Amino acid sequence: MKSYVCELCDYTYNPEKGDPERGVAPGTAFNDLPDDWTCPVCGAEKNEFQAVPETNL
Repeated sequence: MKSYVCELCDYTYNPEKGDPERGVAPGTAFNDLPDDWTCPVCGAEKNEFQAVPETNL
């Protein structure tokens, strides 16, 4: 699953960790977050996040 980074504050949503403090279980993909989910750091809406590019090592 891809991680997503907030364009406003650089918070990274990691689907492996979820956001348990806000009721999002580990393993929840970004696209499966509730529509009203916001960045836990700055309050940005989901449309302010961009997928983190995957690197080929």
